[in-house]
Amino acid sequence: MVLPDMMAWLWLSCFLFPTLMVSVAANVAPVFSGNMTRVNLPEDLPVGAEAFWLVAQDRDQDPLTYGISGQLAYFFSVTPATGEVKLASPLDYETLYLFTITISVSDGHNNPVQKEMHVIVEDRNDNAPVFQNTGFSAKINETLPVGSLVFSVMAKDPDTESAGAVVYSIQAVIPSTGDSQHLFRILPNGSIILNGNLSYNNKSAFYQLELEACDSGGIYNNSFITQCSSPVFLSISVVDQPDLDPQFIREFYSASVAEDAPQGTSVLKVEAVDSDRGINSQMIYSISNSTRPGLFDIRPDGVITVSGSLDREQLLEEDEEVKVQVTATETHQNIYGQDAKVSIWVTLKVTDVNDHKPEFYNCSLPACTFTPQDTQVNFTGYVDEHASTRIPIDDLTMVVYDPDKGSNGTFLLSTKGPDAEAFSVSPERAAGSVDVQVLVRAPALVDYERQTVMLVQVVATDSVSGNSSVALVTIYIRDVNDHRPTFTHSLYNLSVSENSPDGTVVTNSIHAFDPDTGDGGRITYSLLPGNGADVFEVDPDSGTVTVRNSELLDREKQAVYYLTLQATDGGSLSTSTTLHIILLDVNDNPPVVTGSYNIFVQEEEGNVFVTIQAHDNDQPDTNNSHLHFSLLPGPYSHNFSVDPDKGILRNLGPLDREAIEPALGGRVVLTVLVADCGVPVLSTEVNITINVEDINDNLPVFNQSIYSFSVKERDPGELVGVLKAWDVDQTEANNRISFSLSGSGANNFVLRGSVLEAGWAEGRLWLPSDVSLDYETQPFFNLTVSAENPDPHGREATAEILVAVEDVNDEPPTLDSASLRGVRVAENGSQRGLVAKVVARDVDTMAQLEIQLVNVICTKAGVNVGSLCRGWFSVSANGSVFINQSEAIDYETCDLVTLVVRACDLTTDLRFQAYSDNGSLAITIEDTNDNKPYFLPDNKTFVIIPELVVPNQQVASVQAKDDDSGNNGAILFSIFQVDFIAKDGTTTPFQGFFRVSTSLEDNVFIGNIELVTNLDSTLQGTYQVTVQARDRPSVGPAQEAIITLNLFTVDQSYRVRLQFSMNKEEVGANMEEITAALIQATRTTVYVVSIQDIESMTRARGRSYLDAYFVFSNGSALTLDELSVMIRNDQDSLTWLLQLGLVVLGSQESQESDLPKLLSSVIIGLGVALLLVIVIMTVALVCTRKSYHRKLRAMKAAKEARRTAAGVMPSASAIPGTNMYTTERANPMLNLPTKDLNFESLSSSSDLDHMSLNSLDDNSVDLEKDKQKTKKEPLHSPVELDTEPLGAVLSGRKVDTDGQQELSFTNAGLDTTDL
Repeated sequence: MVLPDMMAWLWLSCFLFPTLMVSVAANVAPVFSGNMTRVNLPEDLPVGAEAFWLVAQDRDQDPLTYGISGQLAYFFSVTPATGEVKLASPLDYETLYLFTITISVSDGHNNPVQKEMHVIVEDRNDNAPVFQNTGFSAKINETLPVGSLVFSVMAKDPDTESAGAVVYSIQAVIPSTGDSQHLFRILPNGSIILNGNLSYNNKSAFYQLELEACDSGGIYNNSFITQCSSPVFLSISVVDQPDLDPQFIREFYSASVAEDAPQGTSVLKVEAVDSDRGINSQMIYSISNSTRPGLFDIRPDGVITVSGSLDREQLLEEDEEVKVQVTATETHQNIYGQDAKVSIWVTLKVTDVNDHKPEFYNCSLPACTFTPQDTQVNFTGYVDEHASTRIPIDDLTMVVYDPDKGSNGTFLLSTKGPDAEAFSVSPERAAGSVDVQVLVRAPALVDYERQTVMLVQVVATDSVSGNSSVALVTIYIRDVNDHRPTFTHSLYNLSVSENSPDGTVVTNSIHAFDPDTGDGGRITYSLLPGNGADVFEVDPDSGTVTVRNSELLDREKQAVYYLTLQATDGGSLSTSTTLHIILLDVNDNPPVVTGSYNIFVQEEEGNVFVTIQAHDNDQPDTNNSHLHFSLLPGPYSHNFSVDPDKGILRNLGPLDREAIEPALGGRVVLTVLVADCGVPVLSTEVNITINVEDINDNLPVFNQSIYSFSVKERDPGELVGVLKAWDVDQTEANNRISFSLSGSGANNFVLRGSVLEAGWAEGRLWLPSDVSLDYETQPFFNLTVSAENPDPHGREATAEILVAVEDVNDEPPTLDSASLRGVRVAENGSQRGLVAKVVARDVDTMAQLEIQLVNVICTKAGVNVGSLCRGWFSVSANGSVFINQSEAIDYETCDLVTLVVRACDLTTDLRFQAYSDNGSLAITIEDTNDNKPYFLPDNKTFVIIPELVVPNQQVASVQAKDDDSGNNGAILFSIFQVDFIAKDGTTTPFQGFFRVSTSLEDNVFIGNIELVTNLDSTLQGTYQVTVQARDRPSVGPAQEAIITLNLFTVDQSYRVRLQFSMNKEEVGANMEEITAALIQATRTTVYVVSIQDIESMTRARGRSYLDAYFVFSNGSALTLDELSVMIRNDQDSLTWLLQLGLVVLGSQESQESDLPKLLSSVIIGLGVALLLVIVIMTVALVCTRKSYHRKLRAMKAAKEARRTAAGVMPSASAIPGTNMYTTERANPMLNLPTKDLNFESLSSSSDLDHMSLNSLDDNSVDLEKDKQKTKKEPLHSPVELDTEPLGAVLSGRKVDTDGQQELSFTNAGLDTTDL
């Protein structure tokens, strides 16, 4: 088979060799694009979705064919013609976050071009947090302090960043009452903290918390989602603590007991319980306080008994009650080491017994003290003769009291005695205590003239017992007044002068008469309230009327008074008469001027004519009321006259406002005297105000005819000068002055006027705030100022203003732009001294200039790097720019220094800008080759499997940078040295096995180390490759750096073979899942060497095998034993691999050596089988001989079984070597039920397919039957068998007394059918 194929290939090669040689000479291989080195893919990319495109260029425009290879190429499928790559197997960041594939492109003429591509798997939020345990419970004391730890949980999320940051929450609390929702809180670390107070009694004794763990959210399927775990429940039991005092079962206790109850009588039972329901301690009762100690006691069972003599009447002030304080104390102390106790006041009501009669007391309720020594039997009282019916006796204070209660304290009241018919008693029936009144019943019998003293007996009788008490009342009769006084006339006419002093007698001849004697005949006089009662008064004994208040006597206010004079006797009987009093006039009122006089008249033309209104309140048509007018002397009285009788005031000539004192404001005040003709003469003065109104009859006048001022140029808003003018008119309306400005350039000034004092005005000449003068434009101004007031004729006054402009230094300097052209300076001390000179100019003749450095800007590649270059250069006052720190200038730190400068005029006026605009001088720093290359740190570990690597394949890489620019920073890599260090420490030089290529990506130089020739796969050790990085400067020597890489080799001794129950095509189709399962179990990188079918001639456990290496990232590899242990320890991966057909783990050599062992086993098995046949025949003969004896023993066992109770035996047979004894019947290694292992038949087949699965001995397993649906076969043939005698006997046993069939066990090995 092999030789014909090889010959065909030889002939084909000879035929195609010339053609290939021509193609190679004329065709160029395609080249991948520069970005075909790395691709980032999210782990949630759907299978079948576009992952990326392979892009290559071919100068010959040949059709290209794309492909992907490598041990992890199964993740992708590529369209060869287009290069479209789709995801073929799902990605998982948590399993494999970075791997490498080999991409290839072929044009059909050249060898395929291969390149390694790094696939970076980006994490997505595809995992929910998982709690590490699912059953939680805790017990906590109810006194646990707030803030204490209750329980701790932990959940893990394999995702990264926020998608793996777990946030815990309490979703619900059961019971879901209002106070339990926030009773617990959970911290970010999973600690559950008590957030409120617990109470075994008042809240709940059990809580269940529903907990949930969520991540902080992340991207999944292009959406930001949050993954949450399944809820778990934490059960919390609250343990009761003795922290509460006991409580009485009732809030109030009260009872009644008769006052004659004997000692020992049970009154009431109190009961208290422990508030800590989970403890329920016993109680000890005691009386700790009492309002009447000694009357009651309490038994241990809480019953209160009578222990003293009771008397209800002694408890009246206490509402007939005795209060005792009962204390219940728990037998055990609380958690604080104190007695847990509670107290309650018990009210005991003492009920009444009828043991008293009503008694009389001389007092008034409620101020009575009912003691035995206070009882009375004699009382006195007073009453007027002929008093009306039911009028009570005066001064009688009688109280009847019976201390008994209810009907026992009810009594009847009645009268008897010699005068009982004239009086009655009230009330006639009462209970307890009552005020008693003796009332007049027959007024006719109460007569002072007949009897002055009367006697009455009052009887109080108990309504139940009939016991009674009697009291004697002595009543004294009082006489009454029955006549009233009388006057001789009903009206008396009187007169008095209005100026009479206090005490003046108006009359003393008016008297009244009363026929009664004693107090009833004694008369008292008084004036009744009314008009004049406060002006006059009367003597109460004599009746003389006099003036009381002379100040109120005024005829002009009231000329006549009417008074009522009353006479009253001692019995309050009275009568009255009327007094008519007339007041006589006297001259006591001065004249009264009505109105105010304020006259306005214009100067020059106006006249005064005013009449003074006056009157006198004295009696009309008498000298007391006749008036006379006169003008009193004054400063301006000679200009006016007044009529003496009519009071008319006139002016004697024209009035002039300016002749009046300016301080008066034009007001002239005249005083007129108004007098009457009475005796004595009374007079009144009145002021007449004449307001002389001003008219505009004067012009303004300037205080100067010419004003000279000066002002500096460029001074906006400055005061230029002040001018003044005045007007002699006295009113503001006529002397108000306004200024106006005219002349050439008047619009450059502002004239603001202001009033100084009466008639004077000031004008201030200002420059506006937005106007400044320029000496060079106009050095002098000639202006005219006008002063005018509101003159209807338009007249005004003028003056001349001369303004001189003073010159100042007001122009800023400027920088010469030609002096700011950029310069170039080499780094590292290459240049020194002057590098540039900045020039400035100023148009002012007195300018003094200097150059100032404002700022230094340091930039590198257009980015501001701060103040690194600030001290490199300096600028002198004359503008010279010097190198200040030549050695510090560094191109790698800063490649452009910008000096910001300005010019300053030292003599510029302080009010103006003294600086020029800022200018920038750019100094470019030129690079020199002063930095050597340096390698970038990389934590990669490089592993070589000589069996898998081929020439031109990349096996390692380095990265380097050079901080210089241009050719100074360009790096070229080279292989400096290669050594091989064997495992025994021997070092061997290897030259020519590796080469390095240089490329540039993102300003980083990359050196890809490739294999030049095949490596020896039997060597065990490490290749040390020293790589040199060298820059390429245009001028000067080059600089270099080296790095040594360790390339770990994995030799064929680590090659592992895995056998599968499927052919190689099926294994290849499942390669992605097989690789994923192996990676999950070993956490290594799996390098697959080959997949082959096993030859049918060999008796193997599998149909195909897979050879592979398992390499860690540190370069170490797994041996067969280590791989077996790791797969066993990962049950999930083991189950997965078994489902994928894995049957045997072994090395290549062990698998190849199985065939001789198998043949030896067959020969040995045949020999053993022959020996067994001989043994079986011998045993058959022996068994036939002993058959009779076995039958006898079976019959004996049947008889014994009928008499002996059946034992309880297991219901299923045991399988040695498994855990089938357990109820779940699960295999401890595979976690599978025994029925899935086909153990039901209990066969002893020696076939390899039925060997025990309790271990992986010899690294062989077979679950091919697991992939098929197992059908349970019956243990025996369906043909009906003869009944086994012993079993029939046992099955026929009776049912036991409990009505249940007794258990029995049938052992198929003890078959007695042959009986």
